[in-house]
Amino acid sequence: MARANGVDLVEVSANAVPPVCRLVDYGKFRYEQAKKEKESKKHQHATTVKEVQLSPRIDPHDLSVKIGHAVDFLCEDMKVKITLKFRGREMAHTGFGFDVVRKFLAEAAPFGHPDFDPKLIGRGINVMISPLPRNTRARNPRQGAVEPGGVAHPPPSPASLPPPEQEAKQQSPSPAGQAQNGFENNPFAQLEVG
Repeated sequence: MARANGVDLVEVSANAVPPVCRLVDYGKFRYEQAKKEKESKKHQHATTVKEVQLSPRIDPHDLSVKIGHAVDFLCEDMKVKITLKFRGREMAHTGFGFDVVRKFLAEAAPFGHPDFDPKLIGRGINVMISPLPRNTRARNPRQGAVEPGGVAHPPPSPASLPPPEQEAKQQSPSPAGQAQNGFENNPFAQLEVG
């Protein structure tokens, strides 16, 4: 029948009794199978893991920058691995490292939750943070202000701002007798050069 119709005989299920076969165009059949696999891969979510490295003596500003990076990653549905490494005699004071990691986790709590408690493994503390679901997660503070309608307002461009000289003239009008060279009490205004 397949030869008579100019199509191929394709075995669909070999384990069935009796085996199931179809009369189809094999090229078209493979194309549709590949299309189905591609569609199913679209709906799978591949988790990306980003790493943030800390030290027990990290500066508060550096810590806030690292927290900001972690918040950005969590808002993009990525996992964040926190690694704090001890060097030399810092191993004698692991409590400082745990304090830094706890502070980091407290700051990142509105955006993600730790998969496990921080663990001391070898010469470092490791913890993995998973993002919260989108409906329960706080909005990323680094993104621009968004109105309820979803319209974002970017910061004003430098071209739309008035020039500094015009802005200064608008703010403080000069008295009639004042010199226009920038000094309010210019001692050389009355000086004659001869």
